[in-house]
Amino acid sequence: MRFFAFLLGIMLIFSSCQKAVQIPSVEREDLFTLDIGRLEDQIALYNLEGDRGIRRTDMAMRDGLFYISDGNGAKILHYNSYGDLLFMIHNEETNPPPLSLKPLKPDSVVTRWATTYPLQEPGEIAVDSRKHIYVRDRLPYERHSFDPESKALLDSTILHFDENGNFVEYLGRDGIGGSPFPRIEGLYVSIRDELAVVCRLPTGWNIYWFESNGHFLFMVQLKNELVPVPKDRDMVIPSLDSISAAPDSRKLYIKVDYYRDTYDESTNTRTGNEPDSSVIWIMNAEDGSWERTVEIPFFEYTYTENNRRFTTRMPYSMLGVIQGGRIFFSFPVEGGYSLLILSANSGGEQRQGFIQVNNDELQFNVFDLSAEGILSGLLVDDWNVKLVWWRTDKFIGEG
Repeated sequence: MRFFAFLLGIMLIFSSCQKAVQIPSVEREDLFTLDIGRLEDQIALYNLEGDRGIRRTDMAMRDGLFYISDGNGAKILHYNSYGDLLFMIHNEETNPPPLSLKPLKPDSVVTRWATTYPLQEPGEIAVDSRKHIYVRDRLPYERHSFDPESKALLDSTILHFDENGNFVEYLGRDGIGGSPFPRIEGLYVSIRDELAVVCRLPTGWNIYWFESNGHFLFMVQLKNELVPVPKDRDMVIPSLDSISAAPDSRKLYIKVDYYRDTYDESTNTRTGNEPDSSVIWIMNAEDGSWERTVEIPFFEYTYTENNRRFTTRMPYSMLGVIQGGRIFFSFPVEGGYSLLILSANSGGEQRQGFIQVNNDELQFNVFDLSAEGILSGLLVDDWNVKLVWWRTDKFIGEG
């Protein structure tokens, strides 16, 4: 599952007000560091003017191996946990020729290699148990189309590469070679190496499900007006925040935040809204039925204003789901993120923790949660890209 950091200014506002609570810290391990740039062993996070590029950078970790999609550099990089670059898939028209990587040719014997593919704007990335790579890529402008029924721009495809970085096929909404996807929010590898593609549209959300061979299985459609509301909530406004697919079953974990209008008591006029509750709805993706819900507690922080103390509640962000139905959440605090881990199974186990991310590493963050419960991060400061992980699997007793 993938999570972008809040803006630094917002985080510092919240962290300065946060109520001090002693929660266990999960040890961080810094694995390796990359330079920022356009060479083969660099990530092109910034343009020549020094501004953050507008294209997505994403990462996935599988069995201790890291896969980075560099949208600004139009390439995909594959590293081991020591920072050795194993192979690169790159657009040879927009990247300088690799210096240390050799071309991968039939019957060639190389340990580090480069392959070419005309990547445009690679983004969200996922890796299955075969080490096959799935990455979202943006289509050229002339291949964009518009769907008047859903009011969605159709501009994305899923590229499938094998364990050596060789192109296999591309996936569209209806399978191999199919029509373009609308806006893709996430890629998830599920049971039996099936692929779930989560898309957001102006009218709601579509989740497309594929077999490991690329054949289309089914689509789940959730329109905005059909977002569920608990029976015991009156006059609340639902907001579907994010969707994750389980790694070990055909289930979707759908996070919905609920808000309630606030009024000025003296004039009875609406002044805004405030968080009411936050819920995970678990759906059987095969038939669209709702199986159960998990209530998510709010993150609470205390601040002082005019010599008075106030407590404010804010919803967590969902990081993802691991095998066995444990759900990970986060909220930015001073020096890192507060973690909340809930069990979707009976008993409702709940654990809290903390992961360290320094303030100077908040230029850009991406997080990935493995099926086993290891949380990895790509952290960026002014000069470097750091790949780190926190053994949250040991923290919850899975490692």
